[in-house]
Amino acid sequence: MSSRDDAAARGVPGYAHLAELALDLSCTWHQETDWIWRALDRRLWELTHNPWAVLQAASLERLRTFLSNAENAQQLQALIEARHRQATHHAASPLGSDSDPFTIAYFSMEFMLSEALPIYSGGLGNVAGDQLKAASDFHLPVVGIGLLYQRGYFRQTLDAQGRQQALYPYNDPGQLPISPVRTADGEWLRIEVSLPGYAIWLQVWEARVGNTKLYLLDSNDIANYPAYRGITSELYGGDEEMRLRQEMLLGIGGWQLLERLGITPQVCHLNEGHAALVVLERARARMERTGEPFEVAFAITRAGNLFTTHTAVEAGFDRFSPNLIVRYLEAYAEQRLGIGIEALLALGRSNPQDAGERFNMAYLACRGCHAVNAVSLLHEQVSREIFRPLFARWPTSEVPIGHVTNGVHMPTWASPAAEALWTHFCGQPHWLAGEGELSSAMAKVPAARLWQLRKTSSAQLVSYARELLARQVAVSGGSAELTERARHVLDPHALTLGFARRFATYKRPNLLLHDPERLARLLADPVRPVQLLVAGKAHPADREGQAMIQQWVAFSRRDDVRGRVIFLADYDMRLTQELVRGVDVWINTPRRPWEACGTSGMKILVNGGLNLSELDGWWVEAYRPEVGWALGDEQEHGDDPGWDVTQALALYDLLEQAIVPTFFERDEQGIPQAWVERMRASMSSLTPRFSVSRTLRDYYQRYYRPAAEAYRQRAAGAGELGREIAAWHHAIEQAWPALRFGASHVDTHAGGHRFQTWLHLGGLTPEDVRVELYADAGADQPSACHEMHAVPGATPDACEFVVEIEANRPAEAYTIRVRPWHAAVALPLEEPRVLWQR
Repeated sequence: MSSRDDAAARGVPGYAHLAELALDLSCTWHQETDWIWRALDRRLWELTHNPWAVLQAASLERLRTFLSNAENAQQLQALIEARHRQATHHAASPLGSDSDPFTIAYFSMEFMLSEALPIYSGGLGNVAGDQLKAASDFHLPVVGIGLLYQRGYFRQTLDAQGRQQALYPYNDPGQLPISPVRTADGEWLRIEVSLPGYAIWLQVWEARVGNTKLYLLDSNDIANYPAYRGITSELYGGDEEMRLRQEMLLGIGGWQLLERLGITPQVCHLNEGHAALVVLERARARMERTGEPFEVAFAITRAGNLFTTHTAVEAGFDRFSPNLIVRYLEAYAEQRLGIGIEALLALGRSNPQDAGERFNMAYLACRGCHAVNAVSLLHEQVSREIFRPLFARWPTSEVPIGHVTNGVHMPTWASPAAEALWTHFCGQPHWLAGEGELSSAMAKVPAARLWQLRKTSSAQLVSYARELLARQVAVSGGSAELTERARHVLDPHALTLGFARRFATYKRPNLLLHDPERLARLLADPVRPVQLLVAGKAHPADREGQAMIQQWVAFSRRDDVRGRVIFLADYDMRLTQELVRGVDVWINTPRRPWEACGTSGMKILVNGGLNLSELDGWWVEAYRPEVGWALGDEQEHGDDPGWDVTQALALYDLLEQAIVPTFFERDEQGIPQAWVERMRASMSSLTPRFSVSRTLRDYYQRYYRPAAEAYRQRAAGAGELGREIAAWHHAIEQAWPALRFGASHVDTHAGGHRFQTWLHLGGLTPEDVRVELYADAGADQPSACHEMHAVPGATPDACEFVVEIEANRPAEAYTIRVRPWHAAVALPLEEPRVLWQR
């Protein structure tokens, strides 16, 4: 029997309160409980930051001693009461009020919530975790759906030669801050999902994230065939077939879980295409409830679906061979959806008639949602190009993809010192406030106070990095002398540069190493000391990425830079937190436009760090000379090695001529005033703007609320509008091949053009289409689109359309087009047909 069971069985007073706090992942940003776990087991707490593991490891004697202390018991009771007040707080939402509230189901392959729950890899999980935390802060009814990985993403260690070694420690659910989900009669809730020839059972776990819940599906059930128990073993592991199985569990099993829990979300948010199969399962569930055919159920349910794409290159989408899709989903398509496997395959292809085209999950997500968004303004433009195959005859500017630029959960990434500063000058709860309020308050912080924050943060980072490096040296087989030497690296008074991310070629992690001698001279300056902390993982199959890690390790061991540059292994959430809290400058060097957004640089904002980054992703929107430094010319250069050289030299120049001198130019009080003013500008203007609080507001206003309303309208009256839309789609499909333009004429007169054209409708009505006059963007003019209006008296087959416009372009600049039209349909996303006059 574990200590927790023993304690509960013997009725140790107060244990239930400790368990309640330990299982709430809001402790990752509300740090009021840290003292408890430190008191129970300081060493285990510092090593794991896992309250649940600390609580279980504590002996009964230690628990009784702690809980019998009157002061401890009083503080514990106060924490519980505060938590309950927070959970039931119903003040006016900063997002505004809804007369008819709605629930959002958030599907993601990974969630980064805490190092105590290692079910994440990187940026995608970071976004998902931070958005769940923001939903808790805002009391927004969001439910997370993900998978529980027995081994998760790999853990990294380095051998004596600096080579990456991939480790896969087992995630014991009993040591993770999660609880089994049980039915009303106490049984463990299990979901059954059909795979070819076999049904698989999924156990369900719950992670509490403040006021929000995350449900995790786990295939490691004893009733499963052994090969299936490991489906949820590794994040992004296994072959193509394993990935398809995982995505079936997430999408199909995830929606079935919601039904078993009695949760009926109006909005489904797909965080990447991994969860695309939920658009089919949601429609199937409605078919089962209402008896509607797939076309009607799909038309209704897609109105409540949102797809967020994070992919910056077309090759990044999950694709599956047609044979694999047939094997796993043919019976599902025919028996559950009633559409046949060819119709299902068509939903995941750019050309439905191409039997050899692989099935693209992002295409399925796009066709099954009412809106699609990218994660930065630049990424919106990139995504429109990527998804053009689905809208082949549309101008790129009209491909229906918007954007919500990512943000990060500032309380998670703020150091205690930074959080205290923001609280003192901005009050609480400051992260729910608007951008203007936070910006004006931070502008009043004295320079000395800001500089003290940087000094404190740097010293804490150096202390952490020394101990971590010493442990890593010992683990890799280093001598006692080398281990002790590691405890004395770095200088708390130096300018600290940070570079940490996934080691992939497009991120150019070795751009700084283009001229190692020049970099060494910069780092070894005894008058203006500079130091560099590097961290990051390369995928176990990425040999080139691993070689770049080895190059950094080799460079860090040179005698002339030893102690000034260190590589910290096993880049995880805890290491990220320490780095973003303590570095002075965060360096980011991706090849534009391959960084969809990037969030690592956002995390330093709250702590007063500054960014030196390629003008890619979020930095394009954020950069101004007074808030940081930029690389690049805002153009794309592909993988041109000549451009890489140019950028490496520019990087060295910025460091030598701008960044280092600014940092070390001090006034009589020892304060670098110019540096501090950059800190102030960055903190005041960028921190609120790139907070996930702003991101969640954007999602709520632009997507969640409209999606919930569209879904309700289509489902109302037993799905009357949904049936109408399905019938309209069918009519368009049948009549479109017969549509053709007739005679056209343009009359140019003083100051204007009058265009007229005849359109043979093929059985459609003028209300079923929209005829438009379109002109491409020019050198000094944006694109233009003018609706043409039907002339009364149309025949059953043909109709005349006319429009008069100003003659600010020549008549030949315009082309007439016709597209399907329905006021309640998201166009052209839901119906991409378009016919251009030749």
